[in-house]
Amino acid sequence: QVHLVESGGGLVQPGESLELSCTVSGNFCSISDMGWYRRALGNERELVARITSGASTDYADAVKGRFTISRDNAMNAVFLQMNSLKPEDTAVYYCNAIGYFADFRSFSSWGQGTQVTVSS
Repeated sequence: QVHLVESGGGLVQPGESLELSCTVSGNFCSISDMGWYRRALGNERELVARITSGASTDYADAVKGRFTISRDNAMNAVFLQMNSLKPEDTAVYYCNAIGYFADFRSFSSWGQGTQVTVSS
């Protein structure tokens, strides 16, 4: 079992900032990639940002220069610093972790989601 718990969502005005956090717990052996995805009302879930175990990052074009993903491997945690938020960033944000159990089986687990609303 692998559990992901997100926090940090909320209601902010355009131009403001939020930081999302996600912690991963369970009986896994290692985590490779971690990422943040979002789903706006009526849309498909889309990648926001992801980070490898070696700290290589990848961002959606819509958030480049505004969002920063980071991770703390010792805490099995991933963070998303979101600056200069826009109304179009409004969505439910989901944390994802990909890793392995001790018997080499892989997993890809999701958090329950946290709502981010950007509105004046």
